[in-house]
Amino acid sequence: MSQADPIRVFVSHVWATDDDYLRVFEYLESARNFFYRNTSTPDHVPAGDKEALREDLRRQIREAEVVILLPALYAKHQDLVTFQARFAQASSKPVVLLKYFGKDVQLPKELASLANAVVDWDERGLVDAIRKEARHENTARWDVIEFKLD
Repeated sequence: MSQADPIRVFVSHVWATDDDYLRVFEYLESARNFFYRNTSTPDHVPAGDKEALREDLRRQIREAEVVILLPALYAKHQDLVTFQARFAQASSKPVVLLKYFGKDVQLPKELASLANAVVDWDERGLVDAIRKEARHENTARWDVIEFKLD
């Protein structure tokens, strides 16, 4: 992964940018040496019926290497979020499911069963999961803690 070859990321949406959607990109932008391209287009609602919406989602997911699911959308738009996850699976795209932000709530079993990885809201964990699932990169890192003994 480099600036010339960024990871293509699709973040689940229902043609609106909510706080969780924007927060994902805040995390990705703050990551060092991580380059991505967003394939999701929540600002461009397609004209037409339910099938036109689904076809637009298919187009966005086809361009991606990894799909990030936001569980907060699932409660209100279960059918569309499930559709996005299932289409990603059918297209051999890995699915990274984020846990609920700021809540200690159990994830829906159906949604968790569709995910390749489930991660907390943590910039490092999210980026590592994307790298591992999209490009099969080894993301093992060691933290070094320095301390003095008196």
